[in-house]
Amino acid sequence: MTIMGIDPGLAATGYGFLLKKGNTLSVIDYGVIKTPAGLSLEKRLCLVRDELLGLIEKYKPDQAAVESIFFAKNAKTAISVSHSRGVILMCLADKDIPIVSYTPLQIKQGVTGSGRADKKQVQNMVRLILGLETIPKPDDAADALSAAICLSQSSPVMREILKI
Repeated sequence: MTIMGIDPGLAATGYGFLLKKGNTLSVIDYGVIKTPAGLSLEKRLCLVRDELLGLIEKYKPDQAAVESIFFAKNAKTAISVSHSRGVILMCLADKDIPIVSYTPLQIKQGVTGSGRADKKQVQNMVRLILGLETIPKPDDAADALSAAICLSQSSPVMREILKI
């Protein structure tokens, strides 16, 4: 089973693809989709769409985990990330890929066992769980992999409820 994790963003959208065989996870690919700040919002969203569709076509994920937006400080940032997240959800739905959304707290809990874990703890657990020598970079890619890990560890009962 191929699982895609996505950390939405306008400047940088993190992605990660994992292969799950039994209880074993291995990394297929990870990285970021970057959009130049000088482009209009519409053009940036088109870049996210085009790059994402290319990744979906290349890796053919069976399911996807998308981090939900939780911002309290900067409404402008939340809105731009929301635009990107909408494009991401649309692309996945258009390709009939089952989607699960996780809050940052749920992802931290799923990866480290604590919803209060800091970014470094989460990144180190991603490294350990996936058997990597170093923490995945950039941070957006590590966040996407953590979302994919969270989904990979959901119970069979939860997957049945979610129909994934």
